[in-house]
Amino acid sequence: MSLDSLVKLVVTVAVIEMMVTVGLGVAVADVMAVVRNGRLLTRAALANYVCVPAATAVLLMIFGAHPMVAAGFLVLAVCPGAPFGPPMAVLAGGNEALSVGWMTILAVTSAVIAPASLYLLLPWVAGTQAMTVDAVYRMMGTLIGIQLLPLGVGLGIRHFRPGMADRILGPALRLGKVLNVIAIVLVVAAYYDLLLEVRLKGLMGMLLLLMVSLAAGWFLGGRSVENRKTLALTTSLRNVGVGLVIATDAFGGTPAVTAVLAYGIVGIIGSLLIARSWGLRPVLSIR
Repeated sequence: MSLDSLVKLVVTVAVIEMMVTVGLGVAVADVMAVVRNGRLLTRAALANYVCVPAATAVLLMIFGAHPMVAAGFLVLAVCPGAPFGPPMAVLAGGNEALSVGWMTILAVTSAVIAPASLYLLLPWVAGTQAMTVDAVYRMMGTLIGIQLLPLGVGLGIRHFRPGMADRILGPALRLGKVLNVIAIVLVVAAYYDLLLEVRLKGLMGMLLLLMVSLAAGWFLGGRSVENRKTLALTTSLRNVGVGLVIATDAFGGTPAVTAVLAYGIVGIIGSLLIARSWGLRPVLSIR
């Protein structure tokens, strides 16, 4: 088995396990409470499915990114619902229940919205490297298989067998950490040379995109500071695991995978620093 094939296999298994674990820790009531707040849910969707992909496309054109690099950034831009959102929200003094609800809903809806968004945006920034309709359907099937169905399994166990969910949640979390470490090591090993090619200009572009993503979530988060913090972090954090699965499947062996990994690292570290800062120095309420 080639290293690229091993990377794809391990990352896929890690994402499936992660989504089952997410479902095990989520109460259906929390998700439904978020669904009932239609106005705030619409703002979250606008921030994650319109603002971030649009800002990414504009910045990629401004920076004149290589088509494969652009494809990688767009893959991550259309994949919200990162499982790091709730713990980051807690660290920042945000609304954990709201973050859990948004994370779950975004993870579910991205199975359909992400492929459609890539189909529309790739021609603008990647020229002839646009996705075909068949590729869109294949990507949709991949997302349903590795994200939607495992999440549904976890949610089902939590809802119908809460005692069982409590017993296996701890081991599942520990297994997820091990799988994520193995996946990251393999991805870095496979794309180490490409990662070294990231230049200061690229890093500045990633930091700018992170700031724009945070700002979009903050200004669309409503009047509550807790909600603003929560949506800002939900929006800045993209689902790196799912992005890597898509990138290795559609653009394996290219800088697209490197772009997903590089921006994923920047997004997680940057969001962590912001969350820590907000937690230590509370933001004044907005009246």
